[in-house]
Amino acid sequence: MKLHDLRPAPGAKKERKRVGRGISAGQGKTAGRGTKGQNARTGGGVKLYFEGGQLPLVRRLPFKRGFTNIRRVEYAEVNLDQLADASLFPSGVVTPQTLVEAGLLRDLTKPVVILGRGDVDRALTVKAHRFSASARAKIEQAGGTAEVLS
Repeated sequence: MKLHDLRPAPGAKKERKRVGRGISAGQGKTAGRGTKGQNARTGGGVKLYFEGGQLPLVRRLPFKRGFTNIRRVEYAEVNLDQLADASLFPSGVVTPQTLVEAGLLRDLTKPVVILGRGDVDRALTVKAHRFSASARAKIEQAGGTAEVLS
């Protein structure tokens, strides 16, 4: 195959429809616009949401209530049952960096919160940006420490 052999796929290219070019062309006289009226005229038509003078839908609906908190902090969540596997943290120290290396977090862009689902069976030093009360209690009950990162 050479450059001059290249062709578009069959049916990919269509001739444009030439409207208003006589009766034999099939789209003569009114050129597919119907008879008379606003949409038959040159430059005719209405705005997108115009409903013929009726109160438009966007104005009939109530205002959006509430607000979006622009200072909301999204945390990357890790539960205690995910920390239970001893092979992931042989040193017993859990940091955001070791969580990424263990595959429990994708990246370090979000702050880390430790949640209390599951149990801890060994002493771990867990460093995170936030702890739930139950997670902190379970870590300290197992003999570990929960350190809050700034």
